Amino acid sequence: MSGDELSLRVSVATLARVVFPHDGATMLALERKATLRNDTAYVVAQPFGGAVRLLNVAALHDLIGAFRFDSDRSRAEQDFRILIRPADWSRVKAFCLHHLRRADDPALETDPERELIEELAECLQVTLKPTQFTYRSIGIAIEDTPTPTDNIYSQGVPTVRLYSIFEVMITDTALCLALLNASERHTDAALGTLAVNNAQSGGRGRANSVLTIPLDSMTTFYRIMSPDQRYGAVNLDGHPLDPSVLAILDSIDVPQLQRL
Repeated sequence: MSGDELSLRVSVATLARVVFPHDGATMLALERKATLRNDTAYVVAQPFGGAVRLLNVAALHDLIGAFRFDSDRSRAEQDFRILIRPADWSRVKAFCLHHLRRADDPALETDPERELIEELAECLQVTLKPTQFTYRSIGIAIEDTPTPTDNIYSQGVPTVRLYSIFEVMITDTALCLALLNASERHTDAALGTLAVNNAQSGGRGRANSVLTIPLDSMTTFYRIMSPDQRYGAVNLDGHPLDPSVLAILDSIDVPQLQRL
């Protein structure tokens, strides 16, 4: 493809390392997501989070000229999932780094609250309140080498990724117990069946739950692998893990990620 084509997909997202105390250990909570594709349910555990909203589309147009959202859905929700000329990636990356480091930025959404509230509502049917958690920024991770996306709206498109990463500490005891109970409620197979049922009822073929595990166990699981094995399809106790889990584990070396 020529450098003049809008052939490179850019995905900018917030990721949350959601942790909470339990029996003297720090637990990690991941979103467990089942998605129906071609009549098969795929289940994966990944960090809570989602696309950053591009609040000022004109500012990016002024910087690089032509680009487009990767889908009608991304355009409607202002999700920073866009197609650009490959030659423009360095300028788009600098734009994101500049704006993501500013609180209440007018161009980009810069905190994890909206996505966290939405996803916990889907997983637990609860409304997360500001008094139930605290959060802090723990850095940015960049995947500079394009890899094909499995996003259902842009399947296979070469994608670079930039993650704004936060640690979210759940401080409400009842919510901590709800996370633990949700993790035990459904096996991956049962979650896949719920996604099938959702599609048969006219839905998008999706189902969500939670996976909780001691943070130390997750870190040890990756640390015993060689670095070149980490950023791929791996399973922990039978649960498939998305490579983005590594982005929130800042103590683990990952050659594919540049941490800032």
